[in-house]
Amino acid sequence: MAFAGLAPQSAAQMARVVLKNLVKTYPPSGKNPAFPAVKGIDLEINDREFMVLVGPSGCGKSTTLRMIAGLEDITAGSISIGDEIVNDVPPKDRDIAMVFQNYALYPHMTVFENMAFGLKLRKFAREEISRRVEKAADMLGLTELLDRKPKALSGGQRQRVAVGRAIVRQPKVFLFDEPLSNLDAKMRVATRTEISRLHNRLDATMIYVTHDQVEAMTMGNRICVMKDGEIMQVDEPLTLYNEPAHLYVASFIGSPPMNIFRGTVLREDEALWFVEDNPAGPPVRITLPAPLAQLAESRVGQSIVLGIRPEDLSETTAAVSGAGATVKLEIAEPMGAETYYYLTTGPTQFIARVAPTAKHPPGADIHLHFDPAKLHLFDAQTEAAIR
Repeated sequence: MAFAGLAPQSAAQMARVVLKNLVKTYPPSGKNPAFPAVKGIDLEINDREFMVLVGPSGCGKSTTLRMIAGLEDITAGSISIGDEIVNDVPPKDRDIAMVFQNYALYPHMTVFENMAFGLKLRKFAREEISRRVEKAADMLGLTELLDRKPKALSGGQRQRVAVGRAIVRQPKVFLFDEPLSNLDAKMRVATRTEISRLHNRLDATMIYVTHDQVEAMTMGNRICVMKDGEIMQVDEPLTLYNEPAHLYVASFIGSPPMNIFRGTVLREDEALWFVEDNPAGPPVRITLPAPLAQLAESRVGQSIVLGIRPEDLSETTAAVSGAGATVKLEIAEPMGAETYYYLTTGPTQFIARVAPTAKHPPGADIHLHFDPAKLHLFDAQTEAAIR
């Protein structure tokens, strides 16, 4: 439910954002060749959806956001906001509001003046400006700060002013470009919660860029995972976590990330086994359960990648043949509610999330059970999930 005075957008204002074969190539510069930052992506962001674009630095997520905003020219493809293709529409006419990483506040203006500035440029009546700014300030806890200038604010307060300046516009689409990167850890958690609440209250379309997969998992209705200018997977957070379509997604989404073992599919005693590539010592050997064995039937003797989440490994008192392994403990990190074991088989370093009561010295041999229902298989060449 929206706060009074800042009602949800009407059906006529609702904005679906559609990217079709979107390309951005930067021209050669000096000795540097042309650089393809975004490589023909297709993406549909639904009305009122909170879509998160996530990936490492250089993956093309911010470039994509800036093309939606009109701050970057597109090389090819199209961008639609609502029912209108906006390729040639100036940024000021796209009915979007953008929140930047660096706040971009005017230092000589008060909080009220910063939030009101865009409305004044659009010739809104003074009473309407005051009403919108006051309602947004109340929503964001800025009412007592309206007469201050940015230098008298904390980083979190400045970011809230930047968000408030976007809210008063009541645009079709909100764009956030890594807005929490400059905040400390505690303030990032508090502010991301505020932004999620804002989405629920404003009922607006929001597109949010971050490199932080925890932000992505906790904030997005759906997440678009990008790498090297391409989209690897678009799905709801838990689908990405439980059903990654690609090895990159599996290793990027999750904290700690999915454990990855490289090995070979072998047939022994009428069963299919995953056997880790480990010439230096005893390899991890796991019997593939029936559903995975069926998928791997045509890959006997071939390389394959096995993945398992840290929480799907459990400590046992003795090695379990076909469903476990004995590995070496390098470091134990007690986290309070749980303990992280940093383990090694020799060629593979990985993590197990175990009970907080577990205690072993570094170098100890640990017996682990692999939950057979939680194993993932990936093609060793394409790195696509085998399904």
